[in-house]
Amino acid sequence: MASRDAVLAELKNIKDPVSGSDIVAAGIVRALNVEDGQVRFVLEIDPARAEAMEPVRAEAEARVKALPGVEKASVMMTAHSQKAPPELKPKPKPSATPPQRVAGVDHIIAIASGKGGVGKSTVAANLAVALAAEGRRVGLLDADVYGPSQPRMLGVSGRPASPDGKIILPLRNHGVTMMSMGLMTNEDQAVVWRGPMLMGALQQMMNQVQWGALDILIIDLPPGTGDVQLTLSQKFEIDGAIIVSTPQDVALLDARKGIDMFRQLKTPILGMIENMSTHICSNCGHEEHVFGHGGVKAEAEKLGVPLLAEIPLHLDIRTAADSGAPIVATSPDSAQAAAFRVVARDLVARGLA
Repeated sequence: MASRDAVLAELKNIKDPVSGSDIVAAGIVRALNVEDGQVRFVLEIDPARAEAMEPVRAEAEARVKALPGVEKASVMMTAHSQKAPPELKPKPKPSATPPQRVAGVDHIIAIASGKGGVGKSTVAANLAVALAAEGRRVGLLDADVYGPSQPRMLGVSGRPASPDGKIILPLRNHGVTMMSMGLMTNEDQAVVWRGPMLMGALQQMMNQVQWGALDILIIDLPPGTGDVQLTLSQKFEIDGAIIVSTPQDVALLDARKGIDMFRQLKTPILGMIENMSTHICSNCGHEEHVFGHGGVKAEAEKLGVPLLAEIPLHLDIRTAADSGAPIVATSPDSAQAAAFRVVARDLVARGLA
């Protein structure tokens, strides 16, 4: 098998036309990954040089592919990040090109949260399976690049194939077509990328994955208001976003920021979901609101958006997700699955799936 050092040594034979040094010394080779005979890396360039650097990219890909032990090489170009001037509340800049549709996909809905740990990915997985149970053709894109969890939740493993080195074939389980950065890396491997690399990866997963004909593509976003959310809303036509939050004030504080971001980006808010809303003791039946109750409902009313569901805090939901089969797949008629089924039917009734 080819080693990382062998790849870098070969890349040092390629000249950067601007600096005059080799592309490794010029510092434009990023995110180099050498594993199982496959080599992937990014050339981080000035976007104005994209056309001039295409021969360099092609030469790098050809040289690396010719190395002994290399079965496949993939080289992608991405842009330098530009530092924005400091502002108290930076406004997102308008996209240079209008948002585009993804070929074959009728609707795109983002599942978002202001902070991590509120169950956003659990909601996304169960909602996708619930929509499939309603007869919809469903795709799920795990865009949480730093913390991808959908492969585990949907019980999917293995690397996606790419017959021509460009089109990526997604995997499928529980009636859902799924793609995740977690399928491209080892389970315990960190993705250490800056903003431009994230944006390039997101656009690649949107445009180069062979999604086929879908009624709806659900996107599991990372928490917060960062580069992935901005790129998604500016580059692609999104039918709307669903905000997931737990009832306590600190979660709602961050949820408000997420809603404000989508409104600035002109992305409709389809509604809010209160997760971990109530807990019923499996021994005595006592109902307890561990994180409070009704906070998301009050916030939704204040913001003028619908409350789509109140999902209980229940052990079965967690264990089902950890086992690779969401609760909607394992116990579709259970009380724990009911809230997800209601949201799915609501989206179908509204013509969004």
